[in-house]
Amino acid sequence: MNPEPVAPHCRQPSREAGDQRDAAPDGPGSEAERDADARALASTLRLRILRLCLDEALTNREIAERLGKNPATVLHHVRTLVDRDFLRAQPVRRGARGSREVPYRATGRSWTSGAFRGKSRLLIDTFLEEVALTDPDTVEASRLGLRLGAEARDELRSRLHDVLQDFATREPDPNGTPYSVFLAVHEDVSRKVRPHL
Repeated sequence: MNPEPVAPHCRQPSREAGDQRDAAPDGPGSEAERDADARALASTLRLRILRLCLDEALTNREIAERLGKNPATVLHHVRTLVDRDFLRAQPVRRGARGSREVPYRATGRSWTSGAFRGKSRLLIDTFLEEVALTDPDTVEASRLGLRLGAEARDELRSRLHDVLQDFATREPDPNGTPYSVFLAVHEDVSRKVRPHL
């Protein structure tokens, strides 16, 4: 089994009937659709927007404030994510001054989209940006060196994916602490056996 790479957004999407993506001429799983998804997610800022909107619906202004960015810049990214159904607009609400505001919520679709294949550097950069904001004493990290055959490597990847998938599909605890999980399994080229001369 070859599980999809671990994506940074982990709630299963609740797809609505009549989703605009299902009506695309190339079909929802076409190469053109996957390329469009990959382009929409090819930004650490967009990945951070999705993470912010995972547990609560936020307006463009609220997103910009939390990221320390200009609202006009953020709006471009929000619209891109909405166009690809990674963010979904929620019912309009009234702001503090009575203005109409549109909050957005992450759909969780990035977890299952497969758009991160070959994008490990993007995920690493996003992780580094987010973890830089965290108290280092609260980050649990470990490293492990293994030497595995192909079958054992596939088993490791499959079992890790299954654990993450289990937690990804659970309902979030509204009183719980938000956590992020970043996982990477990579070939350790520095430990490759070199032929003796």
